[in-house]
Amino acid sequence: MRTTSTDPVADFLTGFTNADVDAALAAVADDVRVTFHGLGVRGTGTDSIRRVLEDIVTAFPDLRVTTKRVVRIGNVVTAEIKVEGTQAADYAGAINQEKHLDLDEAWRFEVREGRIVAVDAYWCQQQLYRRLGVKRFDQIAIV
Repeated sequence: MRTTSTDPVADFLTGFTNADVDAALAAVADDVRVTFHGLGVRGTGTDSIRRVLEDIVTAFPDLRVTTKRVVRIGNVVTAEIKVEGTQAADYAGAINQEKHLDLDEAWRFEVREGRIVAVDAYWCQQQLYRRLGVKRFDQIAIV
């Protein structure tokens, strides 16, 4: 049985910051709607967000997530974060070149009854590829 939190977004961000996917997902409703615009990922349910978070944690084992600003308006919470780490595995179609990534992102959460029911994450995918050393965008696929 899950308990409700007084601040599920803070709990999620703390879990993500600690690279603890299970802790982050403990704040998320089972039927959460997720959209990761940069990755072209849309889905419903915790498996959708779990895959994205696990990919990030696996690719960047020294992951650092810094929350820069949080804006709360009603049941919508927007967090400006910086994601940093050194690539240690293929990620988002970019082969591992052990490049350092630092990327500003905005995550928008909708909260209902103490649970996160929607997540929309935004970042510049071109900047992500540049940071990871992708030189040709027509050949980003892992072969």
